[in-house]
Amino acid sequence: MIKRIIAPYIKKAAKSFPIIGVLGPRQSGKTTLAKSIFPDYQYANLELPQMRHFAEEDPEKFLKRFSKYTIIDEAQRVPELFSYLQVKTDEDKIKGQYVLTGSQHFLMLSSITQSLAGRIALFNLYPLSYEELFKNNHKKLLINHLIFQGGYPQLYAEKLDNNLWFNSYIQTYLERDVSQLSQIENITLFEKFIRLIAGRTGQLVNLSSLSADIGISHNTVKAWINLLQISGLITLLQPYYTNLNQRLIKTPKLYFNDTGLACHLLGINNIEQLDTHPLYGQLFETCIIDEYLKYFTNHQTHSLMYFFRNRRGLEADILLEQGLKIFLGEIKSAHTIPSYPFNNLLKIKELLNKPTELNLIYGGTENQRRTFGNIVSWKNLVDNLLSW
Repeated sequence: MIKRIIAPYIKKAAKSFPIIGVLGPRQSGKTTLAKSIFPDYQYANLELPQMRHFAEEDPEKFLKRFSKYTIIDEAQRVPELFSYLQVKTDEDKIKGQYVLTGSQHFLMLSSITQSLAGRIALFNLYPLSYEELFKNNHKKLLINHLIFQGGYPQLYAEKLDNNLWFNSYIQTYLERDVSQLSQIENITLFEKFIRLIAGRTGQLVNLSSLSADIGISHNTVKAWINLLQISGLITLLQPYYTNLNQRLIKTPKLYFNDTGLACHLLGINNIEQLDTHPLYGQLFETCIIDEYLKYFTNHQTHSLMYFFRNRRGLEADILLEQGLKIFLGEIKSAHTIPSYPFNNLLKIKELLNKPTELNLIYGGTENQRRTFGNIVSWKNLVDNLLSW
């Protein structure tokens, strides 16, 4: 098993909370992680029909059978169980009594906010990060391989064929996750929508364009994008504005949470096709944004993450805000350093009028400290963040 960086934080939280929740997309490694952190716990999988029926029909007896130190897998399948968990954990007062795994749908359930608020510590598990792969004997991994394969653990553990695995993944997602989360009548059209969305990774969300291209209403586009978020397949990155209200109403950028899945949906069948693919720049940018998201989540670091764009056309791909300090970055897939790497970023820094560090993250391997900012190889993102 590849060691997960978030594991010590989960283990520590189990000493303070009666319930731990590990959320994330299908096949991100939630069950494997939970079992590795808590090897002596009992295990109940609510994906299994007989176990799910047991929990649904007699939750009190179910919790009597699994009275303490239990991993309950796919717990969102039986949301009625949460109110019983509240009563039981309040009575027993045992730290780390239950570990629940499931999809992001957890966060949408009113039973979580009503029943388990203050009793559950929630953790989000993304697919493997480059940092995790590097620390587990994948030091020679190249950027194109990382983009093409993505980070789903099973692809590294068993060296499976990418296309076959992702075909199965999408089919399972459509048949199980989508049917659980929403009543979509035309699954074929929804699958077409996912493939269309893959081509928009790294771009602003354009509801009108998506609506016209797929032949559905604006409200359906919004609902389907929300469904992909809940499933853990995409992230919406908000724009940065000094006015907090504006951040919530302006158009976000959409990123797939795994570039391997995005490549498959785009019909990229091998690594050799990447370099000449018209969306290579967007896939590279998606990979870098994903690495930032994974870093902050895995290390439980609470930095606010945005992108910057104004009406004059000035743009920065990433803006991190930590107190009064700003980290401003531009992402370029080229392997060579541009002649004037910080021109746009310097103009944005002037507008922000705050202590700001400038960074160009690119596809090459050389790192440089320049007068105005840092040239950062994709391989050294973590080192760059640690120094910040």
